[in-house]
Amino acid sequence: MKIQDIDKDILSSFRKGCVIPAVPLALDEKRKFDEKHQKALIRYYIDAGVGGLAVGVHSTQFEIREHGMFEQVLSTVSAEIDSWASGRKILKVAGVCGKTEQAVREAGFAVSAGYHACLLSLAALKESSVEDLLSHCRQVAAVMPVIGFYLQASVGGMVLPYEFWREFATIPNVLGIKMAPFNRYRTFDVVRAVCDANKENEITLYTGNDDNIVPDLLTEYAVSSGNEVKKVRIKGGLLGHWCVWTRKAVELLDEIHALLDSGKDIPHELLTRGIQITDTNAAFFDTANNFAGCIPGLHEVLRRQGLFKGTWCLNLQEVLSPGQYDEITRIYKAYPHLNDDAFVSEHLSEWLK
Repeated sequence: MKIQDIDKDILSSFRKGCVIPAVPLALDEKRKFDEKHQKALIRYYIDAGVGGLAVGVHSTQFEIREHGMFEQVLSTVSAEIDSWASGRKILKVAGVCGKTEQAVREAGFAVSAGYHACLLSLAALKESSVEDLLSHCRQVAAVMPVIGFYLQASVGGMVLPYEFWREFATIPNVLGIKMAPFNRYRTFDVVRAVCDANKENEITLYTGNDDNIVPDLLTEYAVSSGNEVKKVRIKGGLLGHWCVWTRKAVELLDEIHALLDSGKDIPHELLTRGIQITDTNAAFFDTANNFAGCIPGLHEVLRRQGLFKGTWCLNLQEVLSPGQYDEITRIYKAYPHLNDDAFVSEHLSEWLK
């Protein structure tokens, strides 16, 4: 599958910049796949106005592969998107990981299940050379369009140098890059590499920096490349943070796009809201405990809204950290304007049918 095979409206939405939540996994109290609540979650995202969904990624729990759930989860979500979208076109992104044989196999399945692109994790190749990493990426990109993924080290990623991204950007069939190193220096490495490869008009940049969402989306990069200065923006977000309070995320991105199109000055309030979102993310992602509770933290928000029955994870060790429940309660009280509980409450019974 090639980029040109993607529906033109879906591709246009991705290029403009859209909200792409990293989809969590719904489990019941026996830690079995909860199809009813998984479908409710997908319906929520679609009705909230997302432009895409990423499944089989970190928020979906990489352990779905060990538990034989990878194909089931991806197939269920893909079918539910088709069923619920009612003519709306949603980009389907499949998380692909593992060494080359596994990654190519997962990409092949994703194509057969109706996915348009894969988010390619390199976490399993930490000991590989840059050239071996690039060879791996080329083999997956031969199967389907690839979104590159700079994953932060705290949750399994590694430092990927400018030289890697400079060559990665030249690989045919690269649709975009999700930058999530949680590090401004390394984020800039990617932007500069794409510009130096002359791919800034072909590779769309998305933030995965959940700690810096608003500044990432507001900033115009002016990169000296060759004999010119190239102006580049991060267009949208493919974020774990945006898998909760998603309606507000859609409204935020629409607001930012409208502001940038208008040419008006950035209001101070928007920057203040940005740091409030960062504080919120600290509670969800459990930064106080080096991200140990990041997945159950997201589940807890969905549980409070009624979209999930509990916070269970496939890994029995993944639970809310001490004090994390209270931190989530604190940010609920501190920033009521950031949640979309009223929107969820209005539609929950319909989504759970």
